[in-house]
Amino acid sequence: MSSTATADPADTAGPAPAHGQSHGHKTSTAALAVGAVGVVFGDIGTSPLYAFRETFALHHGAPGISPDAAHIHGVLSLVFWSMMMVVTVKYVFTMMRADNGGEGGSLALLALIKRTASKAGWTAPLILLGVFATALFYGDSMITPAISVLSATEGLQYIVPGFRPWIVPTAVAILFGLFAIQSRGTERVGKLFGPVMLTYFAMLATLGAMHLSANPAIILETVNPVNALRFFALDGFVAFVALGSVVLAVTGAEALYADMGHFGRKPIGLSWLTFVYPALMLNYMGQGALILSQSSPEAAAALIKDPFFLMIPDLVRVPVIILALLATIIASQAVISGAFSLTQQAIQLGFIPRMEIRHTSAAAAGQIYIPAINWGLMVMVILLVLFFQSSTNLAAAYGIAVTGAMFIDTLLLAAVLFSLWRWPWWKAVPLVAAFLVVDIAYFGANLIKVPSGGWVPLLIGGVIFTLLTTWSRGRELMRASMAEGSLPIEIFAKSAQNSATRVPGTAVFMASTNSGVPSALLHNIKHNKVLHERVLILTVQVRGMPYIDEAERYDCKNLGNGFYRVTIYCGFLEETDVPSLLGSLDLCDGGFDMMQTSFFLSRQTLLPSSKPGMAIWREKLFAWMLRNAASAMAFFRLPTNRVVELGSQVEI
Repeated sequence: MSSTATADPADTAGPAPAHGQSHGHKTSTAALAVGAVGVVFGDIGTSPLYAFRETFALHHGAPGISPDAAHIHGVLSLVFWSMMMVVTVKYVFTMMRADNGGEGGSLALLALIKRTASKAGWTAPLILLGVFATALFYGDSMITPAISVLSATEGLQYIVPGFRPWIVPTAVAILFGLFAIQSRGTERVGKLFGPVMLTYFAMLATLGAMHLSANPAIILETVNPVNALRFFALDGFVAFVALGSVVLAVTGAEALYADMGHFGRKPIGLSWLTFVYPALMLNYMGQGALILSQSSPEAAAALIKDPFFLMIPDLVRVPVIILALLATIIASQAVISGAFSLTQQAIQLGFIPRMEIRHTSAAAAGQIYIPAINWGLMVMVILLVLFFQSSTNLAAAYGIAVTGAMFIDTLLLAAVLFSLWRWPWWKAVPLVAAFLVVDIAYFGANLIKVPSGGWVPLLIGGVIFTLLTTWSRGRELMRASMAEGSLPIEIFAKSAQNSATRVPGTAVFMASTNSGVPSALLHNIKHNKVLHERVLILTVQVRGMPYIDEAERYDCKNLGNGFYRVTIYCGFLEETDVPSLLGSLDLCDGGFDMMQTSFFLSRQTLLPSSKPGMAIWREKLFAWMLRNAASAMAFFRLPTNRVVELGSQVEI
């Protein structure tokens, strides 16, 4: 694949301010904190709609938990300490310090630690872990919109009598509309996210405080960890199974880390600690207080089936439910945008084939739209809604992808603590062990969900993991095959001077590696027997950092006789706009006139063979992915009337 960007995750950047704060933006921390509320916390913010309810439901053959005082206090204590341990301590205070040039997320973390980990022989396992976490994120990005919108749509039955048969069709219509507007960009709508989510979280806190005022003692019971331990002493295995629903309260925690580059560590931490965390806990405690206020077990059992919607006073029921529905749409939008961003990173880092990427905002580089991802997600999300039919059924599938990604994040964090930060073992081991205990407990509880729906995200993750690793391995084998017996460019430049006629203009030959002669150049000499007076062998290489300093952007070598070997370095969040990048490059014999410049691309046809490297079925899968990859011309923003493609066949 000679015309694609190559990735070098081993190159890492040290700690730097988040993107939103390091590129000329002087937005205050408070303003960024408000913006973070609208984007980062949508997933975890919609959890009160279903998390508390599902903890008391029937669990995969285990009896439901009785909504009495001991169990209410135990579950609330688990929710409080889960948020404290997973969200606050693990992500806000620890993982968000492991930024890669201000960026976070599994791929950014992987790029950050790869250089140091390779010295310890951990490279391959860490790459596989990071790629699998990425695959699990796609599974989560399919389930989150489905369960969020479906749960809020179910609340409409408390407004419109007889609405239940219309819940699924309405949810499907909302989701279809949400995905249909993605191509128009979310910049204008995104400006409403902050105010709507601020109002939503204020509503959560207000509803909780209304019911909590009648039983303020529940606050002390919630923060008392003994109640969480007593929950396990009372119920044993049933309590362990219930953990699979308690974890629904912290789904979306990884979004804090993944979205760090947009808002920065301090604004996200500030909004979480001072507003979002208190609002969520007030609502959960309010739901618990509502149940405990009932005079009979039967009344408590009736309310525990849907405590969030039943805690809403009749006077404000309509606007509150509509607000909750808007919040779930915003949460879904954040996940979809996250999938676009992650895909762009994975393409640049060499794990996903080139795809068409459209920029929907002239001002914000992060506002992108990827049609293939958008419509693929839409189909899967709607199929999930039609298959599971209710948010309760979807809860059985939800959580395993999130907890799996959290577990992998902890393992990657361990590599950071030991290899990058070089913490002493007495300091690092207890922290990592505490995180692992929590992650393993939640992941183990969610594994019990596999027969009743948990297999869905695992299957999705497995398929995507296979695709990502096949593409990465196939590109590696293809580059190695093309490099075998390749003539050094220095020798070619000297010999070609007398074997071809020179014509005016500039020829740019795109190459996937910065060594050897591109096949397009060899074919051009063989068939056309001409060379332009200036020939550039150009490689665009993506490094494992989000942005590259302009001083380190270009590596140019004059080979003589009008030949140049040029490498352009880009960050994994930067555009690979080759004409624009060449416009900033000034060679010793002048700049670039695009009307006098021709771009030559190599188009390889893969021939599966019995050579060692990959199984035949994976070679055929790679060949299919190669055929369906987006055009290098569009990916590199090359002018359509200045491109020549020359084909060749390659065996791997």
